Amino acid sequence: MEQRERAVRLWFDMWLKKTDLGILELFTPDAVYIESWGPEYHGAEAIRHWFHEWNARGSVLQWDIRQFFHKGDQTVVQWYFRNRMDDGREEPFDGLSLLRWDPAGRIRFLQEFGCNENRYDPYRDGPIPRFQGGPAAWF
Repeated sequence: MEQRERAVRLWFDMWLKKTDLGILELFTPDAVYIESWGPEYHGAEAIRHWFHEWNARGSVLQWDIRQFFHKGDQTVVQWYFRNRMDDGREEPFDGLSLLRWDPAGRIRFLQEFGCNENRYDPYRDGPIPRFQGGPAAWF
């Protein structure tokens, strides 16, 4: 379990440092990575390309791990994430990642799930829901 947690921390650190510290060694050649809002990358080379291209347009400001869960060849990581794109837009949200590992300890599958950090009770003022205005989060 410690090896898996170190691997996840390394992946998050790469984003925080905007530096590839071994993407091709961290992911299997045929790995699948699914972002919470839809994009899907197939293969370690595609994941590496996305990492470099994305980091040319924005920066991850915070990616805090809250906890890990392990079962068999799977790990779930609960985290908080915040980035800033070059156009000034910031995107903070809570999330989970579901990972599946190969026998050598490399990531063969990673799927993210996001949750808006601006939560509220739509029934606070009575039985009729009152939803906040504005556009819904992208996930």
